[in-house]
Amino acid sequence: MRLALLALLLVVCANAGILGNVREKIKNIFTGEKSIGEKIKSLIKKKKMKKLTSKIKKTLELTPQAIISLKERLSRLRPIKQKQVKDTGDSIDEINEKSEVGTSLFQGDIILTERQAEEVEQDVKEETAEGNRTKRQAFKDKRYPNTIWSNGVNYYFDYSAGAVLKSVFKKGAREWEKDTCINFIEDRSAKDKIRVFAESGCWSFVGKIGGSQDLSLGRGCESVGTAAHEIGHALGLYHTMSRHDRDNYITINTHNVKVDWLDQFTKQTPQTNENYGITYDYGSIMHYGGTSSSFNKKPTMVPFDTMHQETLGSPFMSFYDLLVLNTHYNCFDKCKGNPRAANCENGGVPHPRDCSKCLCPGGYGGKLCNERLLGCGEVLKATKEYTGLSKTIGNPNLDEREDFEICHYWIESPPNTQIEVMIDSISGNFAVDGCKYFGVEIKSQKDQKATGYRFCAYEDADVTLLSSANRVPVMIYSREGQTDVKLQYRYGDLLVGKPGPKPMKTTKRPGVLPKGFRCADKPTLVNTGFFYILFITTNNAVTAAGSCVLTTGMFLMRT
Repeated sequence: MRLALLALLLVVCANAGILGNVREKIKNIFTGEKSIGEKIKSLIKKKKMKKLTSKIKKTLELTPQAIISLKERLSRLRPIKQKQVKDTGDSIDEINEKSEVGTSLFQGDIILTERQAEEVEQDVKEETAEGNRTKRQAFKDKRYPNTIWSNGVNYYFDYSAGAVLKSVFKKGAREWEKDTCINFIEDRSAKDKIRVFAESGCWSFVGKIGGSQDLSLGRGCESVGTAAHEIGHALGLYHTMSRHDRDNYITINTHNVKVDWLDQFTKQTPQTNENYGITYDYGSIMHYGGTSSSFNKKPTMVPFDTMHQETLGSPFMSFYDLLVLNTHYNCFDKCKGNPRAANCENGGVPHPRDCSKCLCPGGYGGKLCNERLLGCGEVLKATKEYTGLSKTIGNPNLDEREDFEICHYWIESPPNTQIEVMIDSISGNFAVDGCKYFGVEIKSQKDQKATGYRFCAYEDADVTLLSSANRVPVMIYSREGQTDVKLQYRYGDLLVGKPGPKPMKTTKRPGVLPKGFRCADKPTLVNTGFFYILFITTNNAVTAAGSCVLTTGMFLMRT
């Protein structure tokens, strides 16, 4: 039973971290004379574990209204055939399951201290008792600020760490370091430090626990995104999908969750975590993928904004991730009231390492976040007719990179207009949760600080997005294989008026409607800054969808 974790933590976590071969320990949890299991049984009885399991199930029960909402959103999801790219697994939870450690880790990749384990149990009890709850994501309990690395993060590499592991860890650490005030120091002799080693699976403690603590990047974990995720835990971040307010953004679909894996989706202790009022981001690097812990590869997490289904499980650090951690470590304090602090644009904030510059949301660069990021890409001017954007990126020899090759584009249109971006096609054979290997991100939403919509499957052809303003940043990226992305874009008049938006006054995309279908407007559809085409499961689905005027409120109907 997975809740054996709560007991395992009490024995093997302590202040010294996990020593020796964790896989062998886990295999012998409930076997052997004087085994860990015997000690566990003296602390937590099976009856108590069963009782807690039933309570977890209760916390995940949906109201009748939530069930209706979930079914409606599931009906909108495009049927995407995901690939198994790596034999070791394409996500942290898959890697850890194949490494035989997943069922003994909290939420798939976390080792908790005794105090944290007790808080998880109390959290579940509060939830079932309908107690008062508060916001949380970063680890902040009564020991704070002792749980943060106030004098920098000391680490050292175990003898088991190879060259690739060392490289991805340093790059992952650099991703946090360069945009926060947190320094990473390689120092084996430090009192408080992280031992980085190649054990079975990818996992870490949450926050600084004191003394030596472990962080594993085993076989299959050798990517910068995975390293950054585990380092995020060590810095004090829990998973985004365990936030208190997650039920306002995603729904847990327990029907697809593996038996005894429901504790993957528990919420964290109210007394120990804080979101600092920062909004939920579907593209957080601390968020698991939409099919995490699924026994049938169907969604276990469904976002309220279904266009973000492929965004869940991101390999990139989001701007909101950086805001949470900088706030947690008080990094922004030095820029408060500083006369040299930059007046940042597009949601940027003064940079914690240089207040005269800006920390910018994804897709934005320059000193004030008012420029396109340098390098591959360009600024494109939309017209009222479709214009194509075609980009081939990556290595055709399928050589995997540790990090990403990225091209940044801005699509712009005149003031008081909106931009329509349509995916013509996406090639490649690496469609997985979070688009971890390649994809395109289209930032058409109103909140430009948040992660945009990500796509990486050939089934995404004809998906169309409508911007909330007259600029749409587009990022095309790859770290494995070769990706061909083809988009079309144009602009139209700003959609105004109530109760619903007006169609853009521009030409239809060529196409022939199949027999029995017609284009129809739905004026009651709320303009949320995006829209979707309702795909009918026929052989002509793509042709039919492409035959309608692609605007918010326009979709395909049977006659």
